[in-house]
Amino acid sequence: MEKEKIIEIKHLGKIYDNEGAKTEALRSVNFSIHHGEFVAIMGPSGSGKSTLLQILGLLDPATAGQYLLFGKNVDKLTDEEQASIRNNRMGFIFQSFNLLPKTTVLDNVILPLVYSGKPESDWESLALKAIDAVGLNHRLMHETSQLSGGEKQRVAIARALINSPEIIFADEPTGNLDSKSGAMVMKFIQDLNEKMGHTVILITHETYTAEHAERIIRIHDGEIISDAKVENRQRATGELKK
Repeated sequence: MEKEKIIEIKHLGKIYDNEGAKTEALRSVNFSIHHGEFVAIMGPSGSGKSTLLQILGLLDPATAGQYLLFGKNVDKLTDEEQASIRNNRMGFIFQSFNLLPKTTVLDNVILPLVYSGKPESDWESLALKAIDAVGLNHRLMHETSQLSGGEKQRVAIARALINSPEIIFADEPTGNLDSKSGAMVMKFIQDLNEKMGHTVILITHETYTAEHAERIIRIHDGEIISDAKVENRQRATGELKK
């Protein structure tokens, strides 16, 4: 039995208009992603993959086509409904970590809960559970500016998990890491998909990183040039140091 589609893109387009100078970033993009898939969107700098991530993550609207998310046309959703989906049903892991530097690991992970509607009395226990999952209990009260790159990315993963999202977006998650830390992060991202059941959408320009996914959508000059299963999938072997 085929799993349900949680993302369906039909003839999606995006044009940026900068004082009359128009740039077509995406043109007639079509694909679907099913619940529980691990999909890499791969392309060189300027290919449109980051624009596509912004649209999929409800951070920027398309200018053409249709985006169905959880069976609903996102154009029909209010700003408040989109914000609720973004905060409660999506998690984001960025290359630059996007952490508050003079704030503790615990408070960084708690942050999404402020907008979640969950009782404040539950915030700390939920954060502790997420921090434990990435093996950073010993760094709980450290400021994130005191952490290594690999530890910062693990904090970002814990923060992305805090609301138990259905979709995890990972935008070049190993881009600022050494190879050992990168392998550890990719192992955890594979586990998010295979052991915890999250749908994962990975944005990358690297073939090796993309091959950790089950399927690669290749994009070039705003168009999809291929969409295929990974034949010889990479298996990350990094281990968390607690």
